[in-house]
Amino acid sequence: MDLRTRTALATALAATLALGTAGCLGGTESDAGRGGRNPATTGSGTVIGGTPQKGGTLTVLSNQDFTHLDPARNWVMGDMDFGTRLLYRTLVTYKAEPGTKGGELTPDLAEDLGVSSNGAMTWTFRLKAGLRYEDGSPITAQDVKYNVERSFSPDLPGGPDYAARYLAGAEGYRGPAQGKHLDSVKTPDDRTIVFELRKPFAEFPHATVLPTFAPVPQAHDTGSQYDSRPFSSGPYKIETYDRGKQLTLVRNAHWEPATDGVRKAYPDKVVVMMGLRANQIDDRLIAASGADASAVSWGKLRPESTPKVLTKADVRARLLSESSNCTEMVQMHTGRAPFDNVKVRQAVQYALDRQAILTASGGPALGDIATAIMPGSIFGGTQPDTLGIPATGDTGKAKQLLEEAGRAEGFATSLTVSNGDKGVAEAVQQSLGRIGIKVTIETVDPSAFYDTIGDTKSRTDLVYTGWCPDYLSGSTFLPFVFDGRYIKEKGNSGNHSLFRDEATMQRMDQIAAMTDTGQADRAWQELDGQILAQAPTAPVVIERMPLLLGTNIAGAFGHTSFGGQIDYATVGLKDPTGRGR
Repeated sequence: MDLRTRTALATALAATLALGTAGCLGGTESDAGRGGRNPATTGSGTVIGGTPQKGGTLTVLSNQDFTHLDPARNWVMGDMDFGTRLLYRTLVTYKAEPGTKGGELTPDLAEDLGVSSNGAMTWTFRLKAGLRYEDGSPITAQDVKYNVERSFSPDLPGGPDYAARYLAGAEGYRGPAQGKHLDSVKTPDDRTIVFELRKPFAEFPHATVLPTFAPVPQAHDTGSQYDSRPFSSGPYKIETYDRGKQLTLVRNAHWEPATDGVRKAYPDKVVVMMGLRANQIDDRLIAASGADASAVSWGKLRPESTPKVLTKADVRARLLSESSNCTEMVQMHTGRAPFDNVKVRQAVQYALDRQAILTASGGPALGDIATAIMPGSIFGGTQPDTLGIPATGDTGKAKQLLEEAGRAEGFATSLTVSNGDKGVAEAVQQSLGRIGIKVTIETVDPSAFYDTIGDTKSRTDLVYTGWCPDYLSGSTFLPFVFDGRYIKEKGNSGNHSLFRDEATMQRMDQIAAMTDTGQADRAWQELDGQILAQAPTAPVVIERMPLLLGTNIAGAFGHTSFGGQIDYATVGLKDPTGRGR
């Protein structure tokens, strides 16, 4: 998207915001928002459409396939939401509530939130009675242990690595092949599982929300093919899955609602239609005609569609736009020249026009400019501004830093983005072009994006990606993005700057051991600024997740703990027949 187009879009968005927020400075209610909020966020913290009726088909319109549905590999927010709410259950899960209550834990497969002993180095969970898979066979503690062990397999890269970080004796373990098992995960009986950790971890129950702690029966494990057919322990099972085209879920007759206080399973069927153009999805949901009235969007509303939504009250009323708690950033390959030079990396930080990047992301209604690495929502407040760089950048300072690095003439490099972020990439390209850095943009299909940038040998110097905390703690942000001890050659997640700094890693361990939450929060934010000064990354936007709903959708809200994605545990239809819309 060139500068003229971006400017035109910014003007349209500014006009939309002016229209929607007139009179809000006094804090009065208006057609557009409550208490002066952006018109895009009027539905924040609320459920749209009332209580669904049971039955009918919910359609999900998507421009992509899932990255992974195998619970050992599933570590993308939307995929985790879809997998853990519909296909498989975990030891503990999040409450199905809008707003801050969605961050609260509730037992899922387990009877409680776990019992700690040995100074929070041992955690014991007892499974509920009567849990069954889609074929009626019982779910056992051994099945949970088996999936935890699968997550170590080099053939199944890309998944959450909490088990590798915290389980005792996990160093060098490579999965359950050849009958090798982790002694630190014990199953004294079919309903009891015990985790022995190598260091205290008071937040361990939060980790058991992740798909790693879902059950996989060994008899149904198909290795890398399990991605296409996970065996269901949730309310739905896979009927058909044509990769890149369509996934159809139908009810799992052996799921017992009495054991599940979270999932409502309103629709009879869930159909995910893939490979659609993003702007086509937006237009179909704006019109919401026919079957599209019972549809929701998988991906974010496109920036160019925003004015069409925010200027129409009836359409705007169907927009979810919760904060994703995710920071989008330009991560630089710190192990490869010229980005092994901190001055070059700092030049990128100063050169970026974050205002233009925000505009390309959808404008101020759908995001905020980032002034730190971690979102302020983790700490219940705003972000600090450690570097004090103007939102539009400081090209003079950036050029000075390049000169100090011996790169005054600039250089050529490449940036990888998901193909939905082409406009963002062009804003980055133009920003860096102002100081002589010539950027070639490489776009990748969203379903292959993380595998592509996770290959540390073949990836580009720059990647545009984000990180969302798995729960609201600095311990689930900075260590996953900047701890060099967990970089993998393939399937590398989080640390896409390949940042390795001994002092930083030691400080992470010290903060993680703090028992005073307030002290730890302050220490994480201080470390945020210290890392930012070393410039492995340039944070640019705290994104929202704008998702448009059809007119027949009910029970919908953006779940803050799943990056603002629709909570598939509660969504359904107002009228399952489709006749009463």
